[in-house]
Amino acid sequence: MKAILLAGLLALAAIPALAHSALDATAPENGAVLAQVPPHVVLTFANRIRLTRVHMTHDAGDAIDLDLGTQTSFATRFELPLKDLGSGLYRIEWRGLSGDGHVMRAVFTFRVQ
Repeated sequence: MKAILLAGLLALAAIPALAHSALDATAPENGAVLAQVPPHVVLTFANRIRLTRVHMTHDAGDAIDLDLGTQTSFATRFELPLKDLGSGLYRIEWRGLSGDGHVMRAVFTFRVQ
C-alpha cells in the first residue's frame, strides 16, 4: 500500500514538469548567419503554448513588437512576419504561457550579412 501511495505522489509531482513547453526549434536557427532577412520567423515548441509577446531588436536599436496576428491561442508552431532592417544582428525575444500557466521566455539570435 505504501508503494502505491509513493508512486502516486511521485506521478503527481511530475505533472507540472510535463506541462512546460520547451522551445524545440526556430527558423532561422539560433546563431545562424544568413545572406538576407527572412520574411518571417518560426518558433516550434514541444508542447502547446500561448505566446503573449514577441519582440525583435536589431543591433543596438529599440525593440519592435512582432505581430502575433490571429495566433493568440495555444499551439505548438508560430510563424510571425519579420521586418527587414538590413544587415546586422537580429535578437528575437519571446514570452508565453505554458499549459500549466507558468510564464516561459527565451531569446534567440541570427545575423544577416
